[in-house]
Parts: sequence; C-alpha cells; structure tokens
Amino acid sequence: MFIDEAEIYVRSGKGGDGCMSFRREKFEAFGGPDGGTGGDGGHVYLVATEGIDTLMDFSGKHHWRAENGQPGQGSGCTGRNGRDLRIQMPVGTLVYDADTGVLLKDLARPGDECRVVEGGKGGRGNKSFATPTQQAPRQWEPGSPAQQRQLRLELKLIADIGLVGLPNAGKSTLLSRMSKARPKIGAYPFTTLEPQLGIVELPGERRVVMADLPGLIEGAHQGAGLGDAFLRHIERTRVILHLIDVAPLDGRSPADAYRSIRNELASYSGTLASKPELVVATKIDLDQSGELIKDLEEEIGVAVVAVSAVSSKGMPNLRNRLLGLIGGSQEPTVFKHDLPTPPHLRDDYGDEHDG
Repeated sequence: MFIDEAEIYVRSGKGGDGCMSFRREKFEAFGGPDGGTGGDGGHVYLVATEGIDTLMDFSGKHHWRAENGQPGQGSGCTGRNGRDLRIQMPVGTLVYDADTGVLLKDLARPGDECRVVEGGKGGRGNKSFATPTQQAPRQWEPGSPAQQRQLRLELKLIADIGLVGLPNAGKSTLLSRMSKARPKIGAYPFTTLEPQLGIVELPGERRVVMADLPGLIEGAHQGAGLGDAFLRHIERTRVILHLIDVAPLDGRSPADAYRSIRNELASYSGTLASKPELVVATKIDLDQSGELIKDLEEEIGVAVVAVSAVSSKGMPNLRNRLLGLIGGSQEPTVFKHDLPTPPHLRDDYGDEHDG
C-alpha cells in the first residue's frame, strides 16, 4: 500500500532530576554535599533513509518518544543521558509543524536529517550549589520538561521522469516496456491507483527513475477524479513525459486532451507547468497513415514523439530524446530551512497523555 501522508506525535525525553545527597563516610567528620546532576533527555531526529518508499510505518504508530534522562545519584554521580530517537523517513519527505503549518525540513537527499524536538536538560544536584559560605546546600533542580510536537509528513516522490496524461493514455504500458516495473494494466479508467516507479536504461549506460502517476482528468486540481492527491509527486520530477492517445475510445480530440492536462498542471502550480516536457503520442499502430500525429502537432504547436509500446516502434527515438532532456536538466529544487527553536513548543503533558 502506498501511503504518502501521515501525522505523528513526537516527544523528547525529559531531563533527569538532580540529587540531594551528603557524604557519610567513616573518619569524615564533616561530609559535604555530593548529589549529582541528572542526565539529559534524548532528542528526536527525522532521518532520510534509502530503501523506504512510503509512510506506511506511520499509519499504525502515531506516538514516538525518546528516552528520559536518569536522575543524578550520590557520590557525585551524574545520571545517564537518555538515548536519542532517530526515526527513518523516505527520501523526499516534507516535514511540517501540524499546529502552524510551517515547513521544518525537506528531506530531499539520503542522509538529510533534522532535530524536531530537543531533550530536556538534567537538573543540578546539591553538590553544584555548594559555596564557601553555603557548604551544606539542600537545593537541587528538577530536570527540564520534555518538548513535544505534532508533525505532518508529506511524501513527494523523487524521480527523473514523471508520466502524465488522461486515463488509458498508455502510461503503465510504456513504463512496463521501458523498465522492469510491472504496474497493473487494464482497459478501463484509473487502472493505476498509486504511483509506480521503474528504472529506465537510456543510451550511454545512463539509468533514470520513471514514475507512473494515476491518470488526471479535467478538474483534478480541484479534487475531481483522484484529484490532486498525486499531483505533488510530479513537482519532484526533472522532466514531464506527457502521453497522448492518438485514437481515444471516447472520440475526444488528442489536442483537447493535451490542452486539458496542461491546464491542470498550470492550475496546480506554475513551477510544475514550466518543467521541461516531452509530448509522446501513444498507440500509433492505430494511425497507419500518420495523419493523426501530423494534425496533433499542427494544433498544439509542439513536436511530438510517436511510439507504440506494443510493437516497440519509436522507442529508441524516445530514449534518445529523454537522454537529451535529462542531460540538460538541472537537479530538483531542494528547499533549505534552518530549524529554529519554535516558541509554541509545549511542555510535557504528563503520563495521563502518553497514550
């Protein structure tokens, strides 16, 4: 199951309390204070990790907590620090503060990480309060409370090529012929219900990632059909491969189909609409004369690459054209955000809210 959105609650570890203790040893007439400091609570980190493809791990587990610091002890012993919690995330995860909507971090590359809550500091023991004029202090400090936060996670697939088009435009078939991916293929709308990824071999031993996205329909940016649930995944792609059926069963004009999808992309995001695009006419075995492809190019004013995934006609030309676009494209945009300490972080609620 492909899950690309989730909400989780994270809490750091609270700091350990300081200790109030006095030395009591044989032949020591005046034992001094020896209460140690408590250990620091653990931090919570989110780490982009290769090999994780969805947010499925967070659909059933919503509460994530780091370890508390241990209290200080006598003989000047400091409590043990709580272990940090490092939560593994898919590469491409956007981390938002659920309360404010602020983007905290874009985990765009493997190894990217961010500290979302900071562990509490350990409290000082009475040994730390000893002075020449106060040699037997009874003061000690409690550990700092834990911080907690509600996070909203949003996954955007990172791929070199994104396939877009109306339902039944041949996207899944093309992906299956260009890679070893085996998406579900059917002669009915919305056969693809979730994104599918495949590794495509291009000339010059170049390998790229191709993403097959569920078909778009008119009004998708407003929630029609599968809506904009998967449009955001196209924002990560470097090149858009726009597939058009030259002989659709519903009798719709291929040029109208092209303009419809372009309008949806532009309505969703201007950045998305400005990405490099390669228009591909599919199922050309149904256009033996080539007139449909010629009419399509004249109507939309864009050069079209004609292919047939069934007969493999035009596939070498498509691979060469893709190599030219990928070679000239820049890397996907990476948003860099510092992670300041937010003012709204709440104190630890206590055990009654742990569940």
